[in-house]
Amino acid sequence: MDKPHYYFALIPPRPSFPQDMTSEERALMGKHGAYFRQHFDLGKLLLYGPLMAPDGAFGLGILEVADEAEARRFGENDPSVRGGLNRFGIYPMQVTASRAKS
Repeated sequence: MDKPHYYFALIPPRPSFPQDMTSEERALMGKHGAYFRQHFDLGKLLLYGPLMAPDGAFGLGILEVADEAEARRFGENDPSVRGGLNRFGIYPMQVTASRAKS
């Protein structure tokens, strides 16, 4: 059976976050990036990256994990969440098709 998928939204502390990060926030985001890359390499993230919305950027990922509890643990263990910088939301989704980045 295929693993379920979850839309993961990483919610920054303010809409201007990408433009006015402090050095401490930038360090946490570096740890966040390494954490996401590690999970991507393990096959638990199909894709990830920032989404530049008109009302403020936020992080996006598509998780492929065993269940919602694992998706929630993924978010709770993100260094930027553990450090109190970001929040997250997870939403079940159905991936109908996907294509590799070229």
